Amino acid sequence: MSAITKLLGIDLPVIQAPMAGSQGSAMAIAVSNAGGLGSQPCAMLAPHGIARELAAITAGTSKPYNVNFFCHLPPAPDAVREAAWRAKLSPYYEEFGIDADRIPAAPGRSPFSAEAADVLEAFRPPVVGFHFGLPSKELLARARSWGSKILSSATTVAEARWLEAQGVDAIIAQGNEAGGHRGVFLAEDVSTQPGTFALLPQVVKAVRVPVIAAGGIADAQGVRAALALGASGVQVGTAYLLCPESLASAVHRAALKGPQAAETALTNLFTGRPARAIVNRLMRELGPMNPAAPAFPLATGAIAPLRAAAEKLGSGDFSPLWSGQNANGCREVSAAQMTKDLAGG
Repeated sequence: MSAITKLLGIDLPVIQAPMAGSQGSAMAIAVSNAGGLGSQPCAMLAPHGIARELAAITAGTSKPYNVNFFCHLPPAPDAVREAAWRAKLSPYYEEFGIDADRIPAAPGRSPFSAEAADVLEAFRPPVVGFHFGLPSKELLARARSWGSKILSSATTVAEARWLEAQGVDAIIAQGNEAGGHRGVFLAEDVSTQPGTFALLPQVVKAVRVPVIAAGGIADAQGVRAALALGASGVQVGTAYLLCPESLASAVHRAALKGPQAAETALTNLFTGRPARAIVNRLMRELGPMNPAAPAFPLATGAIAPLRAAAEKLGSGDFSPLWSGQNANGCREVSAAQMTKDLAGG
């Protein structure tokens, strides 16, 4: 038994990464029932959606599970920046016959809020995880009042130390290889963020709470390597994306299974915040990191109709094909089997 399995009450030191838009309660249930820690992403859900997913999880498993939230500060809408962004995308709108003036504003991604906490109150989730730092002291105190264990991601040693000082129960050391959004919150320079196996031993040395390794871990060998470097557990996301419980789109699945998956980059084009994805046409033509993209999460709205139009044609040219640098572990097996395989079972 590792420090993390004891802390979280799980059998295997495997946490399924919360992947907003790519999974829901079905995956969380399967992983938790297999002995790992299933995770439910909540950043793209309204309060009633959170309640629906948590009702499904609590009906489907009696094991511990994790609910995950973003902690960003929503930006003020910037009409000038939005107009410039849509102007940059205008050749693509013309290509697909899209009227840019009729594109609605982005639905966005919501940070942890009092309304979300009101929903969680009835469920008292065993674990509450955060990305992009932590919520306000008041909201964090509410989560702790339910007896929930608190997790959050660090992309640097400085972030790990800050999280420990705020009293988190465990820290996810997110290496640069990880797919999806960077958990960065103290600085915006992604070049300062090391890879998993450089970051992990530094964080283990710097803090006293259990450390969970994340990024580039896709098989049992990678799990063993992380544990050997001092991790108490691992968090794995990309490897689960081909499981039947995944909600990944057909074009996303095809990209993960093809040679395209070998090339990923950090990009702000799809949401406005750095996130690792498989390189596609939009990333190549605009550059993966483009200063014209509106602040997170406002970039989403202008891209949405392009994504929908291209996906109807079977193309992922304008889709956020989230993936870590190691997609080799992606397999079309159940999430339960994947969890057991990762743990070396």
